[in-house]
Amino acid sequence: MRTTLDLNEKLIRELMDVTAAKTKTEAIHQAAAELIRRKKLDQLKSLSGTIHLDLNWKSLEQAEIRHQAVLKRRRHGHR
Repeated sequence: MRTTLDLNEKLIRELMDVTAAKTKTEAIHQAAAELIRRKKLDQLKSLSGTIHLDLNWKSLEQAEIRHQAVLKRRRHGHR
């Protein structure tokens, strides 16, 4: 998508230097992608401590082992 922007030349040069981008477009794309990534991480971090999962992994593992054993017996013709 073509867009005309009035950007600070010094800022764009610095952006190209720190991103090692060869073009202004590439530098802008990298900067936008990084900003989006960071904002998503911030949103994820804000959930920290708000979700409590009361899972007993040992009982879940045992249930999975039993389930896999049942499936294995069925595949071999046992009920």
